[in-house]
Amino acid sequence: MQYRPKLDEMERRYEEMTAQMADPSVINDSAQYRKVTKARSELEDTVAKYREWKTVNENLEQARAMQNDAELADMAREEILHLEPQLEQIEQALKIALLPKDPNDDKNIVLEIRAGTGGDEATLFANEVFRMYSRFAETRGWKVEVTSASDSSVGGLKEVIALISGDKVYSQLKYESGTHRVQRVPATEQQGRVHTSAITVAVLPEADEVEIKLEAKDVRIDTFCSSGPGGQSVNTTYSAVRLTHLPTGTVVSCQDEKSQIKNRAKAERVLRSRLYEIELQKQQDKIGAERRSMVGTGDRSEKIRTYNFPQNRLTDHRIGLTLHQLNLVMEGKLDPIIDALTVYYQNEGLKEPAPV
Repeated sequence: MQYRPKLDEMERRYEEMTAQMADPSVINDSAQYRKVTKARSELEDTVAKYREWKTVNENLEQARAMQNDAELADMAREEILHLEPQLEQIEQALKIALLPKDPNDDKNIVLEIRAGTGGDEATLFANEVFRMYSRFAETRGWKVEVTSASDSSVGGLKEVIALISGDKVYSQLKYESGTHRVQRVPATEQQGRVHTSAITVAVLPEADEVEIKLEAKDVRIDTFCSSGPGGQSVNTTYSAVRLTHLPTGTVVSCQDEKSQIKNRAKAERVLRSRLYEIELQKQQDKIGAERRSMVGTGDRSEKIRTYNFPQNRLTDHRIGLTLHQLNLVMEGKLDPIIDALTVYYQNEGLKEPAPV
């Protein structure tokens, strides 16, 4: 296998870090210990898969040698038939594991959903899609915090912005950015005609303070009274916060919390993520259109998916995936879609020059 030198080096580093974790000088330095354990955990799955490959490869070589023994030849051929495809599967998994990692995969996200064409029906669908992602987040044990929401007169959402935090959130939802189209008969339709509406979804990796430094001179802070449900504090205290990033004109509002301090902290998280997205877009423009499609931020103007309710059908246009279980998807069962997208983009990555 052509990647063995690289895998041998990874295994050596893994064993070195394992030894460091038992070193008292590392144990007593909490920052160093966290750094070593994080680096070791990033190698763990790949090293385990490589060790599995070495075991299977050794067994396969022994089976091939046994073919020269007349008494063992039949058993050896049967073993070879079993081990060869197993070895091939492991090699494929290792190729994927060696693909360059998206540095944002471990990050939390800012999820932004906005109603597009379709009026009230689009706002209702925006509300349902937000519920879909919230249900999916529940199955993963993730935390969903709404920073701002704008309701429509029919109980839908014109816009909702939420922070989703947990284990590798961005890696799971990074392919959701784009235009989501819905085809169904609206509740207000008297003649049973199918209407088409659309919403936009944006998934932004949450930026760390170190990555995006907000300078006080660059941010204007405005406070105002919250609107909507919230009891006596609504329209009486200036708890809502609006941040304007003067160099870019980016505006973020948060009124979900009754505390101005908490609203400001949430708004800053969203603002950093939007500024981070701007920087990422600049980098991707330099990389070029072909590679950009594989980075995972998506183009919001692109129609990526259609939800056809009369036929209980979902179609992801990027990979030609069609599922006739839309009812389950809307309940947050997104695994078949996310898994298919992940495999597709991994295979696209394998078409790139192999890592060295």
